[in-house]
Amino acid sequence: MRRFIVALLVLFIGAQVTANDMDAKIEDILKQLTLDEKIAMTHAQSKFSSPGVPRLGIPEIWMSDGPHGVREEISWDSWSPAGWTNDSITAFPALTGLAATFNPGLASQYGAALGEEARYRKKDILLGPGVNIYRTPLNGRNFEYMGEDPFLASTMVVPYIKGIQQNGVSACLKHYALNNQEQWRGHINVEVSDRALHEIYLPAYKAAVTEAKVWSVMGAYNQFRGQHTTHHEHLINDILKGDWGFDGVLVSDWGSTHDTKEAALFGLDIEMGTGTDGLTTSSENAYDYYFLAKPFREMIQNGELDEDILDDKVRRILRLMLRTNMNPDRPLGRMNNLEHLEVARKVAGEGIVLLKNDRSFFPIDPDKKMTIAVIGENATRAMTPGGGSSALKPKNEISPLQGLQERFSKATILHSLGYTAGPSQYGRVIPSTMDADSLQKAAVKIAAKADIVLFFGGLNKNHGQDCEGGDRQDMTLDFGQDELLKKLIKANKNIGVILVSGNAVEMPWLSKVKGLIQAWYLGSEAGHAIADVISGDVNPSGKLPFSFPAKLSDNAAHSFGELSYPGDGKTQYYKEDILVGYRWHDTQDIKPLFAFGYGMSYTSFKLSSIKTDKKSHGAGEIINISCKVSNTGKIDGSEVIQIYVGKPKSNVKRAVKELKAFQKVHLARGKNASVELSIAVDDLAFYDESISGWNLEKGDYLIYVGTASNKIAKKVKINIK
Repeated sequence: MRRFIVALLVLFIGAQVTANDMDAKIEDILKQLTLDEKIAMTHAQSKFSSPGVPRLGIPEIWMSDGPHGVREEISWDSWSPAGWTNDSITAFPALTGLAATFNPGLASQYGAALGEEARYRKKDILLGPGVNIYRTPLNGRNFEYMGEDPFLASTMVVPYIKGIQQNGVSACLKHYALNNQEQWRGHINVEVSDRALHEIYLPAYKAAVTEAKVWSVMGAYNQFRGQHTTHHEHLINDILKGDWGFDGVLVSDWGSTHDTKEAALFGLDIEMGTGTDGLTTSSENAYDYYFLAKPFREMIQNGELDEDILDDKVRRILRLMLRTNMNPDRPLGRMNNLEHLEVARKVAGEGIVLLKNDRSFFPIDPDKKMTIAVIGENATRAMTPGGGSSALKPKNEISPLQGLQERFSKATILHSLGYTAGPSQYGRVIPSTMDADSLQKAAVKIAAKADIVLFFGGLNKNHGQDCEGGDRQDMTLDFGQDELLKKLIKANKNIGVILVSGNAVEMPWLSKVKGLIQAWYLGSEAGHAIADVISGDVNPSGKLPFSFPAKLSDNAAHSFGELSYPGDGKTQYYKEDILVGYRWHDTQDIKPLFAFGYGMSYTSFKLSSIKTDKKSHGAGEIINISCKVSNTGKIDGSEVIQIYVGKPKSNVKRAVKELKAFQKVHLARGKNASVELSIAVDDLAFYDESISGWNLEKGDYLIYVGTASNKIAKKVKINIK
């Protein structure tokens, strides 16, 4: 009886405790658990939950897909919707759109609002964010990630995670690691250098663990050097839980576990989604036959594995519980509301990127009487339901057409599909039954009589069009969009294009259109945010979080042939090594179609008085860079100051320059501001494989100050002692 009372006290005493107090509580609970109870906690009991211990009042852990909203409720043992009527949420912009804001403050607001909704829905773990690096524009899941640059992803992911976890909900960082394509994701073996691993593919994970203190991490499907990453000795035991000191829970991706002994020894804590549809026709529970279920218990009972291995997993699970569902002080959360919609709209507006604007085609005066032809299925297609596991059920999704109709009420707006992709279907393509030729003719007809044509194209989160479970086949626009645009341009040269996508696309028509906007998948408030920018209510300030190559072979991964991407079916080799994205374009002198960090504004900015605090620095010191930013245009706006650093005459291969600092600055028209940014000298080190650690080269470095990777206002030389 006394032990039972102690257990209750352990569970319900206040949550504001020290680490030592928490550890003591964990040990008290651990002593009272039977072997079977501990085993039960390390594997699923349904599609999205793992068991608690009812005997001691320990609750179940409930998870939900993210990272752009809380997924609708799923049935206990199948992927079919549970059919709830009260699980509609706010759909936030996809993480590419968040990354394009270059605004960590917005990332914090995004995470906090998302965390409130997850908490209201009684979720303990939200499966996101994703920080896999944008290596190829064909990756079907790039829209869920934060771009090609590790510094940008690291900077944006930390406040996002803190925002979620302040609600007593664990963010679950994914997919750890090197899950950079969907094709063959379940088995492809990645071969990459230690240097590229540590300099490109791991920094955002490290920041999430060491700075944001993320409470859970999800393993990936793929292999690395012949071992599955969900139970990988080096990635998990040595790096994640060793070097970085991760004290949380490693959760498998659904079905990414392959071996009991490896899962036990190499860091997996909770196994989810392994090859079962739940309760079978037998009298026994199929979840009990997961790798970390009965097979795990048997290996402990026969002495093949030590029970201490299980205890470490349970300690981590209990620690997560004390931070979430066993924390009586965590807030209650809030369902989707106006404040959350405002955050979604703000993120969407700041993430939209203006890429071309000949003769100030944008903004378009919303008070002018005119005829606007809105052409393209992406003007009306709901984007939140597609994409795979990140599909959402928003309470409402404003389409671009609706947003334009509301804001441009004095204009006559005509809409024509122009093209159609057919219905959304995860895992396969369902062709449209509509006649493509008839759709094109109808679109051209209304374009010819309009004052302005706005073409909404791009991708759509169907299979092969930005979706989990499959990559794109090429960089072209499907469904005859390029051909349609050619005909529209011939009918009316006053045309602007709004691309909705999470990936770069080829643009053979670019020189013939007057304006181009990259709009991403923007969630519930997509139409309002797009109308905000087109009307000029919002001055665009988004910057590209990845490079747009002019053609696929200009991308680093693809330039090395099939062994680099997608591999030979068994193994792929990251032959571009550290030269990912703009690093490749700069170093190989390959001009991108649009550069990383690029984005236009309706106003103009000038950088001046650029200098560093001193010319020589030593290890452990900080380099301070200052400049004056002036809004030289006629309207208020925001600019992103970007600081890159390069090492000429390096003893090792390096990119010409790498992003090391950035800051978004809002200025009223005609105003200016002094901006100061700083870089730790130690952050200029490279990963030296000969010592398995970081090495700081002495000598001259160049600091590049600009507003895009290819728009550098000034270079400043410094010396590292």
